[in-house]
Amino acid sequence: MSDTGLNTISFAGHAASSTQFKSLYAEGMALVEETASYLDGPGRAASKVLPRQVSVLYAAESMRLTTRLMQMASWLLLQRAVNNGEMTRDQVMSEKKKVRLDAYNLDREAPGWEDLPLSFRELIERSHRLQNRVALLDREIYRPADAPVVHDNQNSVQAQLSLLQTAFGRH
Repeated sequence: MSDTGLNTISFAGHAASSTQFKSLYAEGMALVEETASYLDGPGRAASKVLPRQVSVLYAAESMRLTTRLMQMASWLLLQRAVNNGEMTRDQVMSEKKKVRLDAYNLDREAPGWEDLPLSFRELIERSHRLQNRVALLDREIYRPADAPVVHDNQNSVQAQLSLLQTAFGRH
């Protein structure tokens, strides 16, 4: 390992079991509940009056939204289980292979996007931001030990700043 690698501080391990993780967990689960409530209530009513093309987009985006949230909730629950000693890291590694945190591009230019209900679009945006934070934390926590260490100081600093923003939230 290089001198640079020896001086790199990983905040991910600490962040995964910290108060900040608990906050991320609470935020994720609250977003799942809020989205379910919206889709079963105001969203259902709003979708019934949308023009056909927008209605199809609404249906597709709501499926993507719920899938994204369920994947994030699965990851958060796995991480909580390892933090609480309910699962070993190896068990979590095996289970998390089933979890997909890769982001799909959000096409805000899609025909009908602007006609979707504003509150629905906001839920989608929030879920994408949360997914990005979870995915970044996941990459840092579960990066293989033999993964190359970034040697460019500017990139190392930016990576650590991104981790801090993920762990402590953006305020």
